[in-house]
Amino acid sequence: MPDSASFQDALRERVLVFDGAMGTEIYRHHVFTNRCYDELCLSEPKLIRQIHSGYCQAGADVLTTNTFGANRVALGRFGLADRLAEIHRAGARLAREVADAADRTVFVAGSIGPLPPQPQYAAEWTAMIVEQVEALMAGGADLILFETLPNRDSLEQCALAMAAAPGVPFALSFALTDQEETVSGESLQRMLAPMPEGAASPIALGMNCGTGPAGLLGALERAIRLTSLPLVVQPNAGIPKEVDNRKIYLCSPEYLTTYALRFVQLGARAVGGCCGTTPEHIREISRAVKPLSRARVVTVVREAAEEVEEQPPTPRAERSRLACRLAMKKWVTSVELVPPRGYDLKPTIDKCLTLYRHGVDAVNIPDGPRASARISPLVTAERVLREAGIEPILHFCSRDRNLIGIQADLLACAACGVRNILFVTGDPPKLGNYPHATGVFDTDSIGMVAVQRRLNSGIDLGGQAIEPKTEALLGVGLDPTAVDRQRELDRFQRKVEAGAEFAITQPVFDPDALLRFLDEVEKHGIPIMAGIWPLASYRNALFMQNEVPGVEIPAAVLQRMEAAGTREEQMQVGIEIARQSVQRVHDRVAGIQVSAPFGKIETALAVIEGWEAE
Repeated sequence: MPDSASFQDALRERVLVFDGAMGTEIYRHHVFTNRCYDELCLSEPKLIRQIHSGYCQAGADVLTTNTFGANRVALGRFGLADRLAEIHRAGARLAREVADAADRTVFVAGSIGPLPPQPQYAAEWTAMIVEQVEALMAGGADLILFETLPNRDSLEQCALAMAAAPGVPFALSFALTDQEETVSGESLQRMLAPMPEGAASPIALGMNCGTGPAGLLGALERAIRLTSLPLVVQPNAGIPKEVDNRKIYLCSPEYLTTYALRFVQLGARAVGGCCGTTPEHIREISRAVKPLSRARVVTVVREAAEEVEEQPPTPRAERSRLACRLAMKKWVTSVELVPPRGYDLKPTIDKCLTLYRHGVDAVNIPDGPRASARISPLVTAERVLREAGIEPILHFCSRDRNLIGIQADLLACAACGVRNILFVTGDPPKLGNYPHATGVFDTDSIGMVAVQRRLNSGIDLGGQAIEPKTEALLGVGLDPTAVDRQRELDRFQRKVEAGAEFAITQPVFDPDALLRFLDEVEKHGIPIMAGIWPLASYRNALFMQNEVPGVEIPAAVLQRMEAAGTREEQMQVGIEIARQSVQRVHDRVAGIQVSAPFGKIETALAVIEGWEAE
């Protein structure tokens, strides 16, 4: 059985997937609601074990016991109060059996639902909670999960009661409405405030039930700024609709999964489901978010063999024309062109020739953006360099390559003369048209920078000498408007420590936010290029805001785009906004990377050549 410390370590180290609804599954197995669902741990153990197994096989890392409503008052209504401890031990044991039979580490969360609301029981709450906690831990739970708590008082009462159970890890999860407050109108800020003196400290906080995934998205955006504790998000499967006098949840697994990805991107440490969710929902969530969890910093480079000496890297300014311009602090311009879905590269080459004639310094070539299947970006980069004469900045992601493939392709870059490389972790496959493809993610952008730095010193992944050494310029991405700002700052520092030599930001629509971020990272001393995206239309702006991770568009920008009339007028406004952004930040950045929406390089050139006139 995993110990509690390992659960807390897992919560810190990777994104965990909790299971979904227990009551929904019991009802789906034709058990009427006039029965005590918690008692089924004793009378129908095979059914409860089967439900746990379904969630485990779907990929859940945490199984929640079938004890949500098993407090002494609720059981008393069924004449079962004297069997409370027996029910809790059985509930934990059933989940434990399934968890222990899995081929991976699976944790058991002992579920405790809301306290009896009647004030006459207030004096007994602590004893009632401790009684449930002791029985759940005796049955094999790794932690206690207080679920669907309705208000601040209930959170505090649970935390105070847990002081009487020292050493038992627990999480507090509360319900919110679509208005991001409790049913009694308490604010999110109040719910996330520190616990009172004398209370035990939870290992995590959560939001579950009450509303669907859309309702919890805004709450999470605020919550991530209000607490340093890990956050667990478990929405309902949407809002139930009444169909033939039944309340049916119509939220598909795919729909819920798109929100689970957003939860993780915002900083949630665990995701799962509540009312209406099923193993099908959890399977889709698990398939989508676990590749993100695997993107981690690992020790990817072995120590060099004793006889292998590390070579000094080629001076940065000598590695490429782009490197030279950055080293000399000359203004740098680049345009991002996405490789085609087919294999005809002539239109791309022709565009690059035009950019070269207009004096653009480089062309950014993304690596499967939004998990799309396109021609190899490395082949594209090599053809661009050879046939158009303009230097490429090759985006290089770890989604599709294991460590062996990473090294092979980095050596191929060196052989092709592609020397400007931007290392990115990559979007998960779920975002693209091949959602069942497997993401590799043997390492992340930090790990890949470390690999390339060693190759630049003549040593490969296995600690063996390579001759000649590579001469790549190491770039990384940067998100100035990240919701979890401290995490982004910490990761950027680690990228620089790993060997990053320049950075390109996500598209910037709020220049002041970028300037504030630059104030915090200028100590690292590497040149930073601002990502600029000229919005093609109001619809394009909405897509960027809602669907592209890491993009934050201010309301004022959206309003300007919406106020423009025709599509052509909207495009012109988008260009004007982009020019104004460049003018605002140009003296603080090393240059700009301008995207060419829908491959229209004329739009990108209009920004590059016209920003000084704004």
